[in-house]
Amino acid sequence: MSPNHSSPSPGPDGSPSQGPTGTGHEANSAPVGFAVDLTDHEVRRRAHVLEALGPDWDPIAVLRGEEAAYDLLYSGLDDEQQRLYEELVAAGVLPERGSGRAAS
Repeated sequence: MSPNHSSPSPGPDGSPSQGPTGTGHEANSAPVGFAVDLTDHEVRRRAHVLEALGPDWDPIAVLRGEEAAYDLLYSGLDDEQQRLYEELVAAGVLPERGSGRAAS
């Protein structure tokens, strides 16, 4: 007996026996659609993030600080490091900064 497409075995009087649902049909094993709306959760998550950042958070100042950190990271490169930096910029791995030369 194959688990798929099996027919119900006959009952004692020769009529088909009823399946587990009592309708004469075997249980339907087809997938059921399932959806979860996370909109409320996402709104709550964003509110918690903004609350954690606090009222003094200044995104423009943060971006300026990141730019200053990148400028410092790529400053004072020796010739080999500068060559490698330029190769990475040419390959599109790093964005070009300023005039195309790392700050010295």
